[in-house]
Amino acid sequence: MSDDPEGSAPPPSERAAIRARLAGERAGTEERIAALERDFATIVEANALVAVDDEHDPDGSSTAFERAHVASLLAQAREHLSDLDQALDRLERGDYGRCDHCGTPIPPERLQARPAATTCVRCAALP
Repeated sequence: MSDDPEGSAPPPSERAAIRARLAGERAGTEERIAALERDFATIVEANALVAVDDEHDPDGSSTAFERAHVASLLAQAREHLSDLDQALDRLERGDYGRCDHCGTPIPPERLQARPAATTCVRCAALP
């Protein structure tokens, strides 16, 4: 556990609740990834036997858009899963809830809304 001179690390009783919330969000994100992977595979499979000419086929551009959209959502979900894993690591080290940029505690309301947040509201708003 890291040194915590300001006492901002969550107490053990609160850590269990935070861990459970992060684990629940992680499980939900894994389910979302699995669903998006199925959706992506379905799109690819549906178009595998069709010679789609995106430029001239009226459905080609919408199919390409749909495939790109699902791929983007899948990438975002995988990134969120990584963020949650890092949040769990920070919790174990005693660094959870502290801004990576300025070191101040992240408000509980922000952590409730974004459990994997690494910055306080002020630092998150910086360009």
